[in-house]
Amino acid sequence: MQETKGQPNTQERIDSLLRDPVLCRSLLKRLEKALDGIDGKSMRFMEVCGTHTVSIFQSGLRSLLPEGVVHLSGPGCPVCVTHDSEVAAFMEMAGKDNVIITTFGDLLRVPGPGGRSLKHALAEGARVRVVYSPLDSLQIARENPGDTVVFLGIGFETTAPTVAGTILAARREGLKNFCVFPLHKLVPPALTALLSDKECRVDAFLLPGH
Repeated sequence: MQETKGQPNTQERIDSLLRDPVLCRSLLKRLEKALDGIDGKSMRFMEVCGTHTVSIFQSGLRSLLPEGVVHLSGPGCPVCVTHDSEVAAFMEMAGKDNVIITTFGDLLRVPGPGGRSLKHALAEGARVRVVYSPLDSLQIARENPGDTVVFLGIGFETTAPTVAGTILAARREGLKNFCVFPLHKLVPPALTALLSDKECRVDAFLLPGH
């Protein structure tokens, strides 16, 4: 849907609703009413994604929730759990001549050894490009035939098919200067491990939207 010039966009309208005190009070009353019908009047939720954790803290959500609703921070998203050694590999590749790194923007700030990140590499002259889709990397490869374009394949299971599709597209086109550094993470095994632990009482997970 096209936004009307001068009018708030969809995200701005959503943000405004989430800060509406009337709406928030009505939702809290619904939660309190729901808790009345639960034995023990307690529910424990775990957010899986680190972005959710940050948003919950920044919004002060925990202080607003009824006493019987408990929020727990979970295993984190694939970006959140990126290992130091993986960031070190990114940095090493970014420092090579004739290499262009393409990545989603949330990976830029992930710290590695010594607290250094791809954002530091970018500031120091490394060619790091933020893309919104793996397919964007193919255009960068076309425009830079003398360089190797490396897409950092970070994400859940849901992002792996789009990366695989991009590899197939590059093969069909005959692009020889595009490759992927795959570091996708599996989420179900982490959740299964949590649920199988008898000491970990979780009633529901708050999962990423996709």
